[in-house]
Amino acid sequence: MENKQCVACGEIFCPRPQTPQQSYCPAPACQRERRRRWQQNKRQTDPDYQDNQARAQQAWCKRHPDYWREYRDAHPEYTERNRVQQRKRNGQRRGIQVAKMDASMPLPRLPSGIYRIAEIAAPGIAKKDAWMVEITVISWESEPGAGDCKERT
Repeated sequence: MENKQCVACGEIFCPRPQTPQQSYCPAPACQRERRRRWQQNKRQTDPDYQDNQARAQQAWCKRHPDYWREYRDAHPEYTERNRVQQRKRNGQRRGIQVAKMDASMPLPRLPSGIYRIAEIAAPGIAKKDAWMVEITVISWESEPGAGDCKERT
């Protein structure tokens, strides 16, 4: 059998005869990398796997509700490192608007009329399916409800 180069570490290895397509060497670190890449690909491409992983994580979190608080208490260097990194991210983000799913405030009801809605380029980061739009009034009724289908009594 012909020797191959490991995809993870780049070392030359002899694949097992039972798995001629083997592309990772048998080193434990390379096998961990192989499994990590497989799982990452599976999470991105298989909705059933994504759902199962999400439910498993939720169940684990319910069984261990204080895990992260206890971890942060036991590892202050981890907590400080995260604070420093967050400050750095915040500094890089200054001036960039961030759109969140629940960031929109309810607007007053627009009067009946004709409007043009046009998508505009978002200057910042948009999460989920957020759109930035401009609403331009073309014409509207002078009295709210004057153009409604039902007659007022």
